[in-house]
Amino acid sequence: MSAAHIVAMGGGQWSDDPVYRFIFGLTGAARPKVLYVPTAVGDADRAVATFYRSFPSHSFEPSDLALFHRTVEDLRSFVLTQDVVFVSGGNTLNLLAIWRAHGLDEILREAWDAGVVLAGGSAGANCWFEASTTDSYLLGRADPLPDGLGLVPGSFCPHFDSEASRRPEYRRLIGEGVLPPGLACDDLAAVHLVGTEVAEVLVSDPAAGVRRVEPGKHGDVVETPLETRLLAASA
Repeated sequence: MSAAHIVAMGGGQWSDDPVYRFIFGLTGAARPKVLYVPTAVGDADRAVATFYRSFPSHSFEPSDLALFHRTVEDLRSFVLTQDVVFVSGGNTLNLLAIWRAHGLDEILREAWDAGVVLAGGSAGANCWFEASTTDSYLLGRADPLPDGLGLVPGSFCPHFDSEASRRPEYRRLIGEGVLPPGLACDDLAAVHLVGTEVAEVLVSDPAAGVRRVEPGKHGDVVETPLETRLLAASA
């Protein structure tokens, strides 16, 4: 069986970020099949158009999966033939509800087991974990969402360094036991997981990082920085 890969990105990684080169390299394919799933932005036309401009057909076999106006009948076959499933940022709460309504949640679990690389930033990273922080309920807030797909145990917090509410709320939620311990990911940082274990932390800015956040022994909350690897800029 192929290794099960997830690349969970903290946010801010545009299409020229070197993390994408890393993601596609995991497939071993010269022209990888990349499926874009824009559920979290309501299948917005602008987001889909940006995806096709960013990953053109001369280098990739790009496709997208719309669920608001669904045209793919056999979701399982469609998803399982891909090399990479890339999930957009946006509204994590809505994304999870819509995926479950279509049965995509179980199909993605099967794809992960089969070696399809799963990736995404913000909502597209939150979704793979047991729990996360999200502004899905109200913009500007960092609310707990203990309802992820649970491919990876624990919680995930994107935008840890760039949104003012994320760090204090994530620390509070873990300290109070509302969320399980987890990973706090800055913008321009990404966690590469093989199976459910952190294999590597990849950054495209030397100031970015990832911290493991968990309750301490004295009623406090402990942040432990993980070792990072700075990715070379794309040519």
